[in-house]
Amino acid sequence: MFYRQSIILFGFVVPLAVCAAIVGGGMFLKSKASASFLEKQGLYKSAENDRIGALGVEAQISKKRPHMERWLSQVEKETANSITSHLKQIGDALPAKEFQQTAVEYPAGRVGFASVSAQDSTQVRLAFRGTFRSVQQALAELESRMPQLQLQELRIDPSGASSSSLNFQVTYTAWEK
Repeated sequence: MFYRQSIILFGFVVPLAVCAAIVGGGMFLKSKASASFLEKQGLYKSAENDRIGALGVEAQISKKRPHMERWLSQVEKETANSITSHLKQIGDALPAKEFQQTAVEYPAGRVGFASVSAQDSTQVRLAFRGTFRSVQQALAELESRMPQLQLQELRIDPSGASSSSLNFQVTYTAWEK
């Protein structure tokens, strides 16, 4: 009878409290592990989606690689020679009465777009006399052959020589490597 309280305390209550603490600790660790697992599972799914997206982008880029190599080789060429040769080819294909190149200038210094960019560039000023259709066709052909050209300024004035003829002054920024 004297030991009843000690037996209840150390025989039942303390072992139950220890068991409850062990079970509670186990449940806490299990919930922590489950939360960590779900978080890592989400990160894995996100990383897997990113990897699949990167593979898709890589596939698109690999299709464009030949064009990129062609564009890089185009940008590496000297701008003055490229423009001169392209304009000669374009001028030979157009009627002489409808398209005449009157001037080519390469101003020194950086102006326009080039002045605020760290990218190397050259300014090119071209002047033409011709019909609107022919000069428009020539400029479209030049820009498609030289994608590094960025139109900066275009002036069109009537020509005094003929009613159908116009004077064109075009300024390009030619981006270089």
